[in-house]
Parts: sequence; C-alpha cells; structure tokens
Amino acid sequence: MNLLELDTMEERINLLTKTVEPFTKRGMKHDKEGTFPFENFQDLVDIQYPSLTLPKKYGGLGISLYEMLRYQEIIGKADGSTALGIGWHMGIMKHLGENNIWEEEKYASVARDVHETGALLNNAASEPATGSPTRGGKPETNAKKERGGWVINGRKTFTTLSPILRYFVVSASIDGTDQVGNFLVKRDREGIRVEETWDSIAMRGTGSHDLVLEDVFVDKDDLVETISPGKKKPAGWLLHIPACYLGIAEAAQQAALEFATSYSPNSIKGTISELPNVKQKLGEIELGILESKHFLYSVAKKWDESDENQRKSMGPELGAVKLSVVNKAVQVVDLAMRIVGARSLSEQNRLQLYYRDVRAGLHNPPMDDMTIMNLATKSIAELQ
Repeated sequence: MNLLELDTMEERINLLTKTVEPFTKRGMKHDKEGTFPFENFQDLVDIQYPSLTLPKKYGGLGISLYEMLRYQEIIGKADGSTALGIGWHMGIMKHLGENNIWEEEKYASVARDVHETGALLNNAASEPATGSPTRGGKPETNAKKERGGWVINGRKTFTTLSPILRYFVVSASIDGTDQVGNFLVKRDREGIRVEETWDSIAMRGTGSHDLVLEDVFVDKDDLVETISPGKKKPAGWLLHIPACYLGIAEAAQQAALEFATSYSPNSIKGTISELPNVKQKLGEIELGILESKHFLYSVAKKWDESDENQRKSMGPELGAVKLSVVNKAVQVVDLAMRIVGARSLSEQNRLQLYYRDVRAGLHNPPMDDMTIMNLATKSIAELQ
C-alpha cells in the first residue's frame, strides 16, 4: 500500500504516521553518530511520499499546501532533520509544477523520475560569500556558455540532502551579463562532488554539506530559469519550514507530558503533573502549540483559496507565520526542558536533541529582522 492509492487525507495521515514511527529512535542514533538517515528516506520513497506534490498528470496527487503541511508536521514530530530535508523537495516540486516555471518537458522528465524511482531534488543557492540567498547577494558560482551548453564552476553551502539528491538546482551568475540563472544539474555529471563539511550541532541528519562544481558541463536547456533581480514573489511552499518546527515542538510537549505524568518524587503524593508550577508550564506549552497550529493552517488555507493576484500580497503574512511558529517552538522546547529538569540535558534524553534542532529554525528563511521590516512596511502602507 502506498499514499497514492489511498482516497482520503485521513487514510494518508494514518499510513504516514505509522511509517515514521521508527524515525524518532533513528534520529537520536544518527544525531549521536553524525550520520545520514538513508533508511528514513527510503521508507518515504516506499510509500510514494515524494510524489504527492506532483501534478496529477505526472502521477502525483497535486495535494494542497494545507495537506502538505499536515504531513510535514507529522514527519517533524518524528524527526526534524528528515522533515526539513524532504520538505524542500516537496515544496519545490509543488511550486514548479503549479507555476509552469520550467519548460514542460524538462519538468516532466524530473517528475517522471520522482514518480518512478523516488528521485529527490533541492536548490543549491547558498554560498560562503553571499550568505542566505534571501539577502539578495549575487552568486559567485559562474556559468559560461560553451560548446552548445554551459560550464559551471563554484561552491554551494548548506546543500540539504546532498548525500541522496539526484538533482541540484544551482544558481549561478551568467558570464558576461548581469543575469543570474538556475541550472538543473544531475548528480551524475562529471565534475560534481559533495564535500562533507556539515558539522552543525543542529539538524545533523540533513546532510547539508558543500556542493562543489568544477568545470561541470550541462546542456543548453538545463538553464531552466533566469532570475530577475529585485523582490521575489511570495512562496507559500516555504511554510514547510514552520510546519517542521511545529512538529518538533509537539514532540517536546509529548516528552514533557510523559515525564510529568509518570515522575513521582517521594516528597509529594501523585505525580508532578498535579503541581501548580508544572501545570502552568504545560498550559503555556499547549497554548503556544494551539496558536501556532491556527496561524499556520489558516494562512495555508488562505493561500490555497487565493488567486495569483491575492497571493502576491501575502509575503508579510507568510513571513509572520514562520517567525511566530518557530519562535514559539523554541519557547515550547525550553518550557518542556524546565519541566523535566536536569534530566533533559542527558545525552540519552531526546529533549536535548529538540533543543538543538529547534534553534536551527531561527536561521531558515525568511529571517526575523526582514519579516519585521516587511510587516512594518505593510502597516504603514495600509494606513496611507
């Protein structure tokens, strides 16, 4: 049985929830050993998860943003690294399929590979000198026209899922012009290598190593998009980021509840869950998660129900969701650790993993300072 064969979202939620059950234990192991969770992604491929956001004509289900986020939250609760990693593939394939950004045959060829073999794709955009691509820096990676195609040289950082990606969408400055292009680069191209530089203490299982391109030749039509300078359009699919961190927050809540309802020091009758100070923290955790769910899913539904023109104005709102949900997730994990106490710092306790992983969300796009500035600009414009 796979997800594509099921008729309802509820049935797909049940199968996915069952599939990701082993991810939590594996996540602890891979975090400790600094290894990549290949088996998690194989499990997702086995149930056709990477195909869900493909348009129906390419074998997918063309699921809504709301539905995609529900699934990403479930995976995030099981293992943050796996959720964040697969979320990039899911969102990008959805975005490309809905907006006809590439030539149809080029997208169709990748979509067929995803559907038939479970191939995965992600952007390779960050660089040491430019920082986050959302800041607008021009890539130092260079693409030069040559021999009926392009020769690309450069280094990309934070290339999430690099151990298993079959396709990299590489941003590069086009030699002799002021333009920046996105190039579809298949993993088997000569001159491609992954340098294992990922030493972060957070999201260790994302395999976000450096991608090195040395005289990599790609075909002429592998220039799939020319990026116009200036403000980017709002991207609803990026809400996979807060969905992941909401999942981590829920995992921390579960750990705190399990501890609070079972721990009974001999100084009290019953468990610590009955103590007012513990109840206060548990209530604050529940409030934070409820607020995050309502904000995330109401905006996702608004995106699904909006036309292209309405979506163009949703940038500040999308950014606000990410800022709010991620920061609340950080607070939830902190409160959970205060309930559990010093035990939460034990290497054997999964809360210390959530503590490290959840902070990575503060550095995923969009950045909090940019979001706040955009919200200020929005409010001023509305008054005027």
